[in-house]
Amino acid sequence: MIQKKRTTKETDITLSLAIRGEGKSAVSTKVGFLDHMLESFAKHAQFDLNVTCVGDVHIDDHHSVEDIGIVLGQALREAIYPIEKVERFGSAVVVMDEAAVSCDIDLSNRPYLVYEVDVSGKIGGFDAELAEEFFRAVVFNAGITAHIVMQRGKNKHHIIEAAFKSLAVALRRALSVNERAGIPSTKGVL
Repeated sequence: MIQKKRTTKETDITLSLAIRGEGKSAVSTKVGFLDHMLESFAKHAQFDLNVTCVGDVHIDDHHSVEDIGIVLGQALREAIYPIEKVERFGSAVVVMDEAAVSCDIDLSNRPYLVYEVDVSGKIGGFDAELAEEFFRAVVFNAGITAHIVMQRGKNKHHIIEAAFKSLAVALRRALSVNERAGIPSTKGVL
């Protein structure tokens, strides 16, 4: 279990993560939609995830969402690297009613994000564009390459939830144990 703590003038975050978990979570961020997304993420990645955040949500949700992404990414980096005996690459398309979002990832130790999800406006009180901020923070702090692409959809909730779930499933697949893989790179290191 990886434990992380991050305190700034804007947020106070405590997070624990087990990537070989059962999909259990306890999440309290004061950002309701993000709580729902993180619980769903943990379930479908089969990670055990506990997150608490006290943030300046009286201003808006931006600092909390981005900072939680930073801390989750840091925990993922610590859990993943040095990488050995895993598939390394993962891919998933998650469908939620009319929405379909794909995620392709490489546990490359080279952060890069392609985010082609055209959603704006509010989902309840949640600013939809904060999803991209969250994913960018996770990817860059975890050291992974991720391409999250909306294939279709109309309902903002369905689209963003499919994005979180597709990342979760792609991570679960990339982290699948492959005893024969050794270090999964011709360079001999990632």
